[in-house]
Amino acid sequence: MALLNSILYDTVYHSAPIILCVIGGIFAYKANVLNIALEGMMLNGAFISVLVMYFTGNIFFAISSAIITTLLLGLIFSYFGVSKAGNVIVIGLGINFIVPAIAKFVLNMMGMSNISLQNVSVSDFKIHIPIIGSIKIVGSILSGHTFITYLAFIGIAIMSVIMYQTKFGIYVRVVGENEEAAISLGLRTKLYKYMAILLGALCAALAGINLSFERMCMYTNDMTAGRGFIAIAAIYCGGGKPVESSLYAILFGVSRALAVNLSINAGAMAGIFDTIPYVIMVSVLATVSYMKFKNVRVRGYSF
Repeated sequence: MALLNSILYDTVYHSAPIILCVIGGIFAYKANVLNIALEGMMLNGAFISVLVMYFTGNIFFAISSAIITTLLLGLIFSYFGVSKAGNVIVIGLGINFIVPAIAKFVLNMMGMSNISLQNVSVSDFKIHIPIIGSIKIVGSILSGHTFITYLAFIGIAIMSVIMYQTKFGIYVRVVGENEEAAISLGLRTKLYKYMAILLGALCAALAGINLSFERMCMYTNDMTAGRGFIAIAAIYCGGGKPVESSLYAILFGVSRALAVNLSINAGAMAGIFDTIPYVIMVSVLATVSYMKFKNVRVRGYSF
């Protein structure tokens, strides 16, 4: 029972940053812009939040700096990808390479292999819910998480409402489905693409803050470990729908929780379990792709 509780608690723990990237990234996906820079944006949020906290000791400055700098990356991505009609894959990969390179350079200048915060503790960020926390089994799973973790799951409902019940969500989907028709209706398509990308950047920043600052109080190189790409896979598998895509993100959380808990008693074999989440996601992505296109018949042209 203790193992099961630990797996379920860790599922919530590991799902949160992926869900944040998913619910933010779906708007760019619906606007027909593949924001492949989610990985770099999340890593930037993780790095800047810890770095600023290390030098200033101010939580507000740390979080706001991480959000602002990540939004700047979103603006750079939007400018080159939308305004200049550049290749979003190349631009996104550029951001994904630049961010960890800058982080490594700063760490080298500081003479450190990682940044560890000594003046804050992980327990300082955990919220123990009075009523839920007292419920047996359920309390041990749902209580004791950080604010951004709870925000991630609440965000699924919020983003669903924004996407399907607001003009902004409707216009974003119209822009993605038929941009020429949207222009004929007088919609400022580039503006909606910018807003969709920036929304994803904001959520990616929160994911990074949750990953390094809230949960570990430290930063290590490449600590996002491909979570941004996992989020893109989840968005694709879920068809850009907030609830469905988030379920695939939770699937990654389950697989990650299994890997962590099973590796505790695995000894030298522990490293093998780290591959479980990625093997599962690749398998799911392949299965979903097959199910979507198994009945498609592509006919060539005769000349």
